[in-house]
Formats: sequence, structure tokens, C-alpha cells
Amino acid sequence: MVNGSDSFYASLRPVMDFPELSEPSRFTPLPDDWVLGTADIFDSTGEIARGRYKTVNMVGAAVISAMINAMGDLRFPYVFGGDGAGFAVPGDRAGQVRAVLADLRRWAEEEFGIALRAALVPVADIRAARRDVRVARYAASHGVDYAMFSGRGLAWAEARMKAGEFTVDPGPPGAQPDLTGLSCRWSNMRARNGQILSLVVHPSDKATERDFADLAHRVVSVANGLERGGHPVPPGGPGVTWPPPGLSLDAHVSREGRNLGLHKLKLLGQNLLIWLLFRTGLRLGDFQPGHYARMVSRNADFRKFDDGLKMTLDCDAETRARIEAILEEARQRGKIRYGLFAQDEAMMTCFVPSAMRDDHVHFIDGAAGGYAAAAERIRRA
Repeated sequence: MVNGSDSFYASLRPVMDFPELSEPSRFTPLPDDWVLGTADIFDSTGEIARGRYKTVNMVGAAVISAMINAMGDLRFPYVFGGDGAGFAVPGDRAGQVRAVLADLRRWAEEEFGIALRAALVPVADIRAARRDVRVARYAASHGVDYAMFSGRGLAWAEARMKAGEFTVDPGPPGAQPDLTGLSCRWSNMRARNGQILSLVVHPSDKATERDFADLAHRVVSVANGLERGGHPVPPGGPGVTWPPPGLSLDAHVSREGRNLGLHKLKLLGQNLLIWLLFRTGLRLGDFQPGHYARMVSRNADFRKFDDGLKMTLDCDAETRARIEAILEEARQRGKIRYGLFAQDEAMMTCFVPSAMRDDHVHFIDGAAGGYAAAAERIRRA
């Protein structure tokens, strides 16, 4: 049986047109008895400098993958941030969520040597601090929708986590979260319009909700002048190569205690079959490679609201200049803080419950630092 709190997110009507999400009225407050989870990688900037941003992305997406697998049929809001993630669930799931976050912290350290921070914050505490957590659903396609966050409560929770509050401690040695469906087998996607632009914009304390809504609408409108709104994934999906570039990461994520070398060999064989299917277009049972690749593009999460605006755009120089002029004018008026970071390629991290359905999830980021590098530009300002 699903109680009223459990059905809250599923009952929200998805928004079909992304620019509409700049309007505050599109967002609905979370129930008071929910909890907000947040996680990010400590010193992600250093990990990027060491050439490990694909690993950073994988660990960030693992937070969402583990939570989806743990929550079963529960529909709940989540958002991917490049080097971390945020989500919200009913309060009666807090114990289960805490255990999963604990396992993720231990797994990230043991498997990759990455320090993952995690916190679990009651929504009631956020509202007591005069922040809010409101959510909306954006339908990227008929198969998938993504949560959007507003109210500055998620940002407040992340700041408290970094200050050492509401901390979830690591689980026991050998802890293994359920990461079934998490993978990164697609090739990176090169910019077709000049550059892959990672953009992160946060409202300042001086900005009203209306101020930021108007600013976000202007930026999104300019981006929509690009082909397909600056979508970095080609309509027919990203390219597939063999061996896949993310094979080693996939092996670490899915080995579940198995011998790493032998597991890599198994994945190598599986991916050879996948490569052949996409190369030839042949069907395997009900699996249609062409349809799947097109849905990958349609389902891609390349823009979002999460107490700010984040976008990964395939962008030309003229459009970047127009966007930057809008942002800089708002920054000089004290209304926002922002960071931009340009690179040659975008990358994708995927959560695929079943290749036979259209509800597979694909997180997009810049391949050389992306959102984390753009956010670092904010901190340096």
C-alpha cells in the first residue's frame, strides 16, 4: 500500500516545457515530514586535476542509483550535480536511506579512494532556518522525467553538510550498495558548435525569487536559440566504441566482490555484443538498438534547476557571449553568482533499469570538469 506521503511526488503533474520551470508557481513544497539527502565528493577539484572526473561523475551518479534501487517502487525527487547528488524521501524511510548513504561512503573510499560526504536533513529543520524545499517534475521525454528543486533548502543542506552537520557516518568495511543498472559505456560527445559549456548560476541573498526567475528565463531563452536548445547529445545518440572507454569503471561498480580482472573480461565480451548490435542495427529479441540510442538522447538530463540553474550546452561563441553578458550584468547588481567552464566534449553516466523500456536515465556533464569546474569558478570570484 502507498500512503499519502509516499505518493506525493508521483502525484505531481510533469511540466513538458523546460522554460516554464523558471516560474516559481510550478514548484510544490515537500511535505514537512520528509527528509533531504545530500552527498558530494570532498576535494572534487583535486580529483579533476588528477584526471579522475569520469570517476567523480560515476560516484555522484551512484548515490542516485543506490537510492532508486533501495526505494523500490517509490517515486521520489533527485538531482545529479556532477560531483554529488541530492534527493528527498518520506521521513519513515530515513533509517533505510541512512544505511544506504553509509554504505556508499565506505564503498567510494574502498573502491576508488574517494572521500564521499553525506548528510540527511529533516525538511522541518530546513524550514526552521527560513529556507524551503519545493519540487517540480520535468518530462524530458515520454519515458522519463527529472526533479527540479527550488526554495534554497537544498543549497542550505549542502552547506550544513560541508560544515560537518547532519553527517551520515561511513558503513562497515566491505559495504556494498546495490548499484544495479549504473554504467558509463558511451563514448564522449564532441562539441558540434564550438564548445561544451558548463554553466552554474546561484541566486544571491539579495535576489528575490522573482529576480532569479526572470534572469533564468532570459538565459534559457537565449540557450533555446541554439539547435535543439544546445542539447549536447546527437539525436541518434552518442557513439559506441569497443572496447568501451568506461570499462574499468563499470567493472569496479558492478563486480560486487568478484575478481576484478575476470569481471573485466566478462564485461569486455558483453560489450562486444552490444557494439556489434549498434554497429549493425540488428535486433536482439525485443531490443532495438536504433530506438534505444534515440531514447538515450531524448532522456538526457542536460539542464536543471536545483536552487539555481545548471546547463551543459553545445554552444557557439556568439551565444556564450550573450549568456555571459546577461549573467555578468546580474552579478554586478549583486543578484547572482555564476561560473562558466568550456571544454571540447560532454560525457554521460547512465542508470538503466531495463534496456527494453524507455525509462533509462542519462546524466550529462562536461568531460573535463563540467559542473564542478564551473562551481569552482564561483568560489574563486
